[in-house]
Amino acid sequence: MNKLIVSLLLTVGISGIAHAAGEPVKPGDAAAGQAKAAVCGACHGPDGNSMAPNFPKLAGQGERYLTKQLHDIKSGKRTVLEMTGLLTNLSDQDLADIAAYFASQKGSVGAADPKVVSRGEALFRGGDLAKGLPSCTGCHSPNGAGNAAAGFPHLGGQHAQYIAKQLTDFRKEEGGRNNDGDTKPMQSIAKKLSDEDIAAVSSYIQGLH
Repeated sequence: MNKLIVSLLLTVGISGIAHAAGEPVKPGDAAAGQAKAAVCGACHGPDGNSMAPNFPKLAGQGERYLTKQLHDIKSGKRTVLEMTGLLTNLSDQDLADIAAYFASQKGSVGAADPKVVSRGEALFRGGDLAKGLPSCTGCHSPNGAGNAAAGFPHLGGQHAQYIAKQLTDFRKEEGGRNNDGDTKPMQSIAKKLSDEDIAAVSSYIQGLH
């Protein structure tokens, strides 16, 4: 897989995308981002609708959130092994353009497992008072659209497997995901979720739209 990605990088000449150091970053350009995102399509789909449940759908994701994640992955603040080195030669403008492109696409929706959908919906919409667990709707909206201006991600339709992994990683004491801001809201929430809770809410999110 790594050899395939390297080959694709060389094919599209991605090393030539980067702009001169110090060049001001303009608002993301979706049209320019489409060409720059060609390599991303190998895992995330040409339009950002990944077919593989372990790779996140990027289509329709908030531009601010996408830009932050790309910067965090490039800097090493967020570890994504499959993306190691892929962003190294991209400028801030390249990342802004790629984020704009995927944000402009329409995301697809999956289906929730009927066996756990009730529990998932209850957690997403109402949280769990006994555990001190807030609802997901406060940041991610009732339909899972998120809050693009605030940088809270769009969740509706996202692969359940990917959501479950992120929640599990946020829950880890060490070696997990910790780029959720200074107050660490997702780490605090994830620590209150059982494996069963994570499976249920992740499945519900997959079918949410």
